[in-house]
Amino acid sequence: MRQKREELWGKTLTGLAIGLVCFLVLAILIFVGAKGLTMFIQDKMSLREFFFAGHWDPAHQEVGALGMLVTSFLVTLTAAVIASPLALVLAIYVSELASGKIAKFIQPLIEILVGVPSVVYGLLGLEIIVPLVRTTFGGTGFSILTGVLVLTLMILPTVTSLMIDALKAVPKHYRQASLALGATQVQTINKIVLKAAKPALLTAVIFGMTRAFGEALAVQMVIGNVLQVPNSLLSQGSTLTSTLTMGIGNTIFGTLPNNALWSLALILLLMSLIFNLLIRLVSKGAKK
Repeated sequence: MRQKREELWGKTLTGLAIGLVCFLVLAILIFVGAKGLTMFIQDKMSLREFFFAGHWDPAHQEVGALGMLVTSFLVTLTAAVIASPLALVLAIYVSELASGKIAKFIQPLIEILVGVPSVVYGLLGLEIIVPLVRTTFGGTGFSILTGVLVLTLMILPTVTSLMIDALKAVPKHYRQASLALGATQVQTINKIVLKAAKPALLTAVIFGMTRAFGEALAVQMVIGNVLQVPNSLLSQGSTLTSTLTMGIGNTIFGTLPNNALWSLALILLLMSLIFNLLIRLVSKGAKK
């Protein structure tokens, strides 16, 4: 009898926790969605202008977010392209090639770097990367390239840590069977381990892109924060997150400038949902 009561309590508490999480997620979606659509419904702003115009000045009825969209995607994709192969090489070394002592030293170090606050990476960018870009390419050093390099440093530990876990999750008998058939270690890693871990490796990359796309402070400190459509990596720019964080405290609730920033928040939320959907699709493909 007591065991049944405990089981009932456990199921009840679990159901309440799940219900609370679902309620909070739904509440966030409804709230941000309603606020984000206010600019188009109440203020009658053009959806086409929002996505395809490059002039952002809501105080004067200009709400073109193209520059921020292009900059956000450019910074995110470029950082992912640079960080992913580096992370893969590190993960292969730690999980497949390094000795036990070296692996036990490197992996905790990488995991510590995952938890470093973004402001620290921003300060490193200001002190090291901005002067380096200024010396190498000229200009002020504040540019999209600088933001890309800072984001690469930020997401590299996260992607590497996830990739290490993905490679270690591949059953050992896969490797043993490959080696028993006469394959070399390099062939085993390339033909067996990487193929078996491919879905999890892609998931790691998507997680890194999710963090990069939503990052605000570190990028804001080094990118220049100029509202324009960039024409190169050396151009200054402004991402969705940096524009949102800098402007939200300087607007009046219910005005067009405030509603426009909520529209940017809605875009960020939708992109987060899309990234999570991609992760689920990759996981579903792995199960098949």
